[in-house]
Amino acid sequence: QVQLAESGGGLVQAGGSLRLSCAASGNIFRINAMEWYRQAPGKRRESVASIASIGRTNYADFVKGRFTISRDNAKNTLYLQMNSLKPEDTAVYYCYAEATTMTRNYPYAYWGQGTQVTVSS
Repeated sequence: QVQLAESGGGLVQAGGSLRLSCAASGNIFRINAMEWYRQAPGKRRESVASIASIGRTNYADFVKGRFTISRDNAKNTLYLQMNSLKPEDTAVYYCYAEATTMTRNYPYAYWGQGTQVTVSS
């Protein structure tokens, strides 16, 4: 199994910044793609940003120019730097990872528990 633990969420005023972290642990052999998703009340879960093992990144249009995704493979950690936050960014942010383990060669999808981000007007 692989466990993902998000941290860094909180309450911030519009225009402020937060940095989210996602630490992966467990019987990890290799982590492939990693992503940040978010879900606001009454909304579908949506992809925010993704990063491949080689470092290629993709961003949703609504965060381009404001958010930056990165990863530290040595620490098995994913980051999301969020700047110029808007009230509409308020949501629970989830870490996602595709990974293989020491005892299972097939890739599985893993999700974190989520961290709340609230942006006030």
